[in-house]
Amino acid sequence: MSTNNYGNLTQMPKIIEQTAINRPSKLISTKIISDTPGRLRLRIAPGDRQAGKMQKIANLLEAQPNVSQVRTNIDRGSILINHDRGDDSLENVLSTLKDLGIIFADISQGSTEASAGVSNAVVDLNKRVQQATNGAMDLRFLFPLGLSILSVRQLLIKGLQFETIPWYVLGWYAFDSFIKLNTSRQPQTNSEYGKS
Repeated sequence: MSTNNYGNLTQMPKIIEQTAINRPSKLISTKIISDTPGRLRLRIAPGDRQAGKMQKIANLLEAQPNVSQVRTNIDRGSILINHDRGDDSLENVLSTLKDLGIIFADISQGSTEASAGVSNAVVDLNKRVQQATNGAMDLRFLFPLGLSILSVRQLLIKGLQFETIPWYVLGWYAFDSFIKLNTSRQPQTNSEYGKS
């Protein structure tokens, strides 16, 4: 009977089974939402937000010695990982996530290639405006300003004319877009991350 590096043929199937267990069957798309010292928050793609799958990830992460706590929110698809503050701790967490088949990608809901292209173009344009003005202005300021100028122009030239776009509509869009683009998001409370 011939043998190979496994010693004999009866040990080979066990080794193959063991490597199949460690290798994920399907990759899980994830996005890093926030990364602060000692805390990492992920958002799982909508197609992978099953309770069993997210709980398995949480259980495997909690088994790591440098992870102190893992909280999941299945409805939002988020996983909050509290770990040691060291750089090697974050690397260990990311390595564990990679071993679990988690890949980091843009997982915007309903995103198509065209919408992603437009979004990337706007982000690029915003960066160029910030660089050109040395950080004094960006599109979140210039867009509402432009609408405000159009609003005043409509009022001065056309008066209160209801057949075309009225000045107050442009004024409202200027105000509304300024508020929406410049309001900072409130940090989410820990109650969102209750275990399911």
